Amino acid sequence: MKRIELENGGFTVAEIAEITGGSILGGADKTVTSVSTDSRECTNGTLFVAIRGENFDGHNFIKETIEAGAVCAICERIVDGTVSIGGALVIVPDTVVALGKLAQEYLRRLATDVVCVTGSVGKTTTKEFIYSVLNEKFNAHKTEGNFNNELGLPLSVLSMKKDASTAVFELGMSFKGEISYLSKIARPKIAAITNIGNSHIENLGSRENICAAKLEITDGLDPDGYILLNADEPLLFARKDDFSQKTLLISMQNPKADFRALNVRTYDDYSIYDLVLPNRVVTNIQIPTIGMHNVFDSVYAFVIGLIMGMSDDEIKRGLMKFKNTGMRQNVYEHGSITIIEDCYNAGPESMKASLDVLSKVAAKNGGRSIAVLGEMRELGEYSKQLHMEIGKTVAAKKIDMLFTFGHDAENIVLGAVNHGYPAEKIGINGDTDAPERAALAIRNALRVSDTVLFKASRALKLERVIEYLKKELDANSLSD
Repeated sequence: MKRIELENGGFTVAEIAEITGGSILGGADKTVTSVSTDSRECTNGTLFVAIRGENFDGHNFIKETIEAGAVCAICERIVDGTVSIGGALVIVPDTVVALGKLAQEYLRRLATDVVCVTGSVGKTTTKEFIYSVLNEKFNAHKTEGNFNNELGLPLSVLSMKKDASTAVFELGMSFKGEISYLSKIARPKIAAITNIGNSHIENLGSRENICAAKLEITDGLDPDGYILLNADEPLLFARKDDFSQKTLLISMQNPKADFRALNVRTYDDYSIYDLVLPNRVVTNIQIPTIGMHNVFDSVYAFVIGLIMGMSDDEIKRGLMKFKNTGMRQNVYEHGSITIIEDCYNAGPESMKASLDVLSKVAAKNGGRSIAVLGEMRELGEYSKQLHMEIGKTVAAKKIDMLFTFGHDAENIVLGAVNHGYPAEKIGINGDTDAPERAALAIRNALRVSDTVLFKASRALKLERVIEYLKKELDANSLSD
């Protein structure tokens, strides 16, 4: 990763040791003005944080970072020769934890209002909606990319500009305790949980355990803060009275919710809806994307805008500036077909939502709907059942053709066929090392005006199939 320039005047080595609870070897009065976990990015004034990774141990590169001008290294053991060439070491039990403590102090000094978002599905989209809204009135900061774990969050915090008045951080997890740790670093004023799905059920064992892990977001929540919960999720709705902070319920179905979206109208590339508030109704809220899940995610942003003192018009303007990130539901035309590229991640809930979008876009275009679906990872013993449920959805929505990618994705086929889906409309590729073969099969089935959805867990890198498909289409035009 790139070197992060600190905008709070930096830290002295003595301050770093005090904040992290480390011991100093070398000069304590030197000041660091930037931070990096990549030894190649270290230069004059840099603090190098030595991380032990799967493939590399940062401790092996400490000496060369000092030689390149780094002022100090946070490390877990003494590295001979570094002090003699002018560097300093802050020795700690765990460098990742030390980085988190440094980020926590950096955030405290900036005195920024923090919003944290988690959930099994939709947290990145919700984060982007919230950022778009808050940035309409405030100078907002947000988590970039997938920097939402024990290493990524501190780096996101440290990259904040000193004039940022609000920040939106996404909190990810795989195991119990991880969100609690991140929440205590960020200390949010507002915490939002989008939903409870089946992602990471392999690690946590049940949806109830996933719910408990997501609710750890309140562990660092301001005692006078707010928690926003999905009232359409029974596991979250049942916990609505468990918190001392102000709890607000978001819904599209539950009449007991504080905020409920209704009268959703879908157009070519945007949606309009009305929002019922506790004492009034806001009409004609527009977002530049389609899909009921996107409407739902945008409601969180509207409510947070209200909490932050924004007017309805300011919030509406912010929502219209929303842009999705990476490979998340990117809809575009390539030649005579429409591609829905949603290759960043996949769970059962987001897979079903994407199939709904596919149906609507294909209906608008007047062509066929084609789903290219890959494996959903981290589902453990529930994997077969949950893949089969996706197949059931494919059949129920009458998707015109189904292609699968990856061995476990063949259970999607099984679920579809069991619910009456015609076998002749199915293509199977279990070899994820052969994306070109999958692309050729899809190319041979395509017609002008077709809409094709690509959706899979990130590990499959389904975008490879898209790139091969585009080459095939560029080389050979389609017939009607």
